[in-house]
Amino acid sequence: MESFTLEKFKKASEIVRKVTSETKLVYSEFLSGQTGNKVYLKPENMQRTGAYKLRGAYYKMSMLQEEERARGLVTASAGNHAQGVAYAAQCFGAKATIVMPTATPLIKVNRTKGYGAEVVLHGDVYDDACAKALSLAEANGYTFIHPFDDLTVATGQGTIAMEILEELPEVDCILVPIGGGGLATGVSVLSKLVNPRIRVVGVEPAGACCMKASLEEGNVVTLPKVSTIADGTAVKTPGGRLFPYIQKNIDEIITVEDEELVVAFLDMVENHKMVVENSGLLTVAALKHLELRDKKVVSILSGGNMDVITMSSVVQQGLIMRDRIFTVSILMPDKPGELHRVSGIIADVNGNVIKLEHNQFVTINRNVAVELRITMEAFGTEHKRQIMEALEKAGYPPELVRTNI
Repeated sequence: MESFTLEKFKKASEIVRKVTSETKLVYSEFLSGQTGNKVYLKPENMQRTGAYKLRGAYYKMSMLQEEERARGLVTASAGNHAQGVAYAAQCFGAKATIVMPTATPLIKVNRTKGYGAEVVLHGDVYDDACAKALSLAEANGYTFIHPFDDLTVATGQGTIAMEILEELPEVDCILVPIGGGGLATGVSVLSKLVNPRIRVVGVEPAGACCMKASLEEGNVVTLPKVSTIADGTAVKTPGGRLFPYIQKNIDEIITVEDEELVVAFLDMVENHKMVVENSGLLTVAALKHLELRDKKVVSILSGGNMDVITMSSVVQQGLIMRDRIFTVSILMPDKPGELHRVSGIIADVNGNVIKLEHNQFVTINRNVAVELRITMEAFGTEHKRQIMEALEKAGYPPELVRTNI
């Protein structure tokens, strides 16, 4: 454990402050009320490159010899480390090649290119991209910058904890996302060095919980596959160099389902006017799983690089999950005035129709029944129930009314 010292973290903090933006803690009255704790957000989604990864990348590059930088740099990343390395390479005047999974959001690809790096798209997940980056390093003599399984990189990431402890020294618990383990290692080691009583909780997506699986086995394991909307933490194998530090310093790991991230996205947009990517939302979704009360808790929002298409999809799914958008299919006679009657029923209980589809071919006898599909907005689950009850009272019983979404 001698690889990490308080002096190294202090040095790293001084160095990364040259390039990082100040991300002061934000007290969340909403999340505090929801959880019974005093919840603070560490908004690394507001960082210069949109994520915390700049810290580790820049610190690592500052520790390289000039000859190592001159050979050119290569790394693999789902997006945020890519931008960190590209930005840091630009600062040092070095060439950078970044290998990214083919499904990486366009915003991350374009921003990485915008910092002057060459981008190579390869593989379905981070692990595939990493194998390609290592082959490029061997073939071209590039210096490989690992996105997480590197103690120097992890030290740079740990500067987040330094800032948290400076601003909130009485913090009781820190929630940190886990992909490969670099951020979790840096944050947990520094936190325990300063105050061993601080509880550090790692959070992983349920569809990519490689660290939790490894801790349960007592050694690093590789998942057969990963499946999660949290692309920044979609890692099959955690860092082997980091694993002993995680074993020693992480108190608990919570796993979060993708559906919980969708709800957390809406919470952050509506209550804090923040765009946080799915991996960054892990710690927000995990708050309700904490068995703590009346404690000072910090959730690290690791990044905010989400493309518009993903954002719109998450918003839509979130509204559906909260019954603020839903569709009903109504079987009704095909006669004049019937559509007007149904729309009046919905309007009387303040439902807002946003789409109508009239299907005359649901049966061979349209005089008996046609299908009217109505997509509408509601205020939530209780309001949806009121709309459905109003339809039933008006003569459209459950056997004629079917909720689709």
